[in-house]
Amino acid sequence: MLASLADPPLADPSLVYEPKYDGIRAIAEIDPEGGVRLWSRLGNEKTRQFPEIAGALAKWAKRLDGPVIIDGEIVALDENAEPSGFQKLQGRIHLAEGPASSRPSRPSRPSRPSRPSGPSRPSIPSSPSSPSSPDVAFIAFDILRDGRTDLRDLPWTRRREALERIFGNTGSDTLRISRVERGDGRALHEEALERGWEGLIAKHADSQYKSGKRTPDWRKLKIVQEQEFVIGGWTEPRHTRTYFGALLLGVYDKERRCLVYSGHTGTGFNEKELARVMALLKPLAAGTSPFCERIKTNEPAHWVRPELVAQVKFTEWTADGKLRHPVYLGLRDDKRPKEVRREGKSQVGSRKSDVGLEVGLIDQLLAIEASRRDATLVLPGGDTLKITNLHKVFWPKQKLTKGDLFRYYAAVAPFILPAVADRPLVMKRYPNGITGKWFYQHRIEDVPTGVRVEVVRAAERRPQVIGGTLKALLYTTQLAAISLDPWFSRVQHPEFTDYVALDLDPAEKVPFARVLDVARWIRDELTTLGATGVAKTSGASGLHVYIPMPPGTPYDAALIFCEIIATVVAQKHPGVATVERSVRARGQRVYVDFLQNILGKTLATAYSARASDYAGVSTPLTWKEVDDGVDPRDFTIATVPARLQKTGDLWAALRKSKGVDLTRVQRYAERSGRRQMKDDRS
Repeated sequence: MLASLADPPLADPSLVYEPKYDGIRAIAEIDPEGGVRLWSRLGNEKTRQFPEIAGALAKWAKRLDGPVIIDGEIVALDENAEPSGFQKLQGRIHLAEGPASSRPSRPSRPSRPSRPSGPSRPSIPSSPSSPSSPDVAFIAFDILRDGRTDLRDLPWTRRREALERIFGNTGSDTLRISRVERGDGRALHEEALERGWEGLIAKHADSQYKSGKRTPDWRKLKIVQEQEFVIGGWTEPRHTRTYFGALLLGVYDKERRCLVYSGHTGTGFNEKELARVMALLKPLAAGTSPFCERIKTNEPAHWVRPELVAQVKFTEWTADGKLRHPVYLGLRDDKRPKEVRREGKSQVGSRKSDVGLEVGLIDQLLAIEASRRDATLVLPGGDTLKITNLHKVFWPKQKLTKGDLFRYYAAVAPFILPAVADRPLVMKRYPNGITGKWFYQHRIEDVPTGVRVEVVRAAERRPQVIGGTLKALLYTTQLAAISLDPWFSRVQHPEFTDYVALDLDPAEKVPFARVLDVARWIRDELTTLGATGVAKTSGASGLHVYIPMPPGTPYDAALIFCEIIATVVAQKHPGVATVERSVRARGQRVYVDFLQNILGKTLATAYSARASDYAGVSTPLTWKEVDDGVDPRDFTIATVPARLQKTGDLWAALRKSKGVDLTRVQRYAERSGRRQMKDDRS
């Protein structure tokens, strides 16, 4: 059973808290008649690498009436016999046998991690056959089987009782049981900060044990930035350095099959470790780089097949996705290279939406939907939200569910939240999917704590959800509001619009190419005014062109501006564009709707999902894409998250613009009117 990376609350009566031990995860199979075997989570046997642990378990097993299976962590011990960092286990990782002798046993006690060795004092253990080899211990934190009884379906509390009864007093300091705090992890967290532990693990007290599954029932709270990286190459050494200068590191992501470069590290080695790692690198030499991108190095680079995994400590990820101050800790043989992903927690507003939200929320959402049960979603920072019916089908043709909608919004949250921040939201709810009955909801009062609701002092003065937070986004998704429809103004000044929109709505048989023509003509008119526009697909069959307004623009003035632009375009291109409100009068043309620019009216925001038959997304476009032509059906909840990693936030241009100079509009309208009169006479 594996933990997901999603910050839990530090005080929750439903949770228990343990230190996150920085060692090697191990399953111990202990049979009083058949001996002891230690296995890594990848199925690699570790028994001969840690004979002192196997010996201590075999001695203890004589007390047992039958076999047991225990889950725990193999850790190195410091000079005070406290658990230390992974780096001190490095001498054992690639060896077939451990040291010939082991440390004498001491009375057992609950264990806590000590401060790992820091970057300034890298410590590489000597050969396991030497007397200075680090002592080790096995710290048990779960039990899977007791005799013939499989305990995995029992809640954690029952399994813990069994573990304490069976393993609580082994009589050996080599065999320990994890420290646990129930309901309140704040003191443990303070100790972790003080002592420099890697982090904490929070577990639901009623959670079952899911073998091999990563589940939100167990959650990691990381304090020290540390994770695995795949080695893709090395650089030549400089000056008196021998063997190599630095290791070139990378991670895999879900969309790209090549290795994504994360940076290099030349810190954390002594001469012996340099030689050992180099001996492992040489047989993996490759003629080409395994990295997706061409990388620049200070010294000539040599490539290797990406088969070795290194544990690295670092201070942070930089904005361009590189490691700051990385320190090598050691090699791992219990991690598959293809499973190495970037770990971390995304902050709202970051462009790296594939970091934390996917790691935490999406893992939880997948597990909840698979269970087909209602559950509580744990948000970054420890807040929670009750969610239901994730398995319900919302788009029958694509067999996309409410869970798919949740995962889409979790993935694009860093992009969509700035677009709706401080704006009242109108919800168009589809409780039974796009083929069922739907309804609009403006007013709302009874919401979970943390969802912002304010009485909007304009229009009908009603309480509405205010956008801009992850919890509000996911709460409206829980209410089956497929699209996110914000006001054009913010709650602080609802009477002033920040932008206007021209909604291009084609008649049924009009091709999308004609819609793009109208968008280009609108751009031409805006260029005449020295204004900018940002185009996006509607997520259905149309297209929206948004134009930023200067601060303090009343809705009435903005509406007049839009009417002028729409009318000029329709007059210049009457065979394609129209401002006729009557559907019958429009014919087979594109309706340029300027009437959405009224206080309280809304359109689906950029990056919003839509209840279209193809699960479309209202997607910002570059003007080059408008010129070259696009198919709106290419932009769906399945495809847009990957697109955003390439394009970034195209909608940000709308927020950064100063807005159109409205003093130029009157002269523009007069010139356009005179030209039209001249054309009519001719």
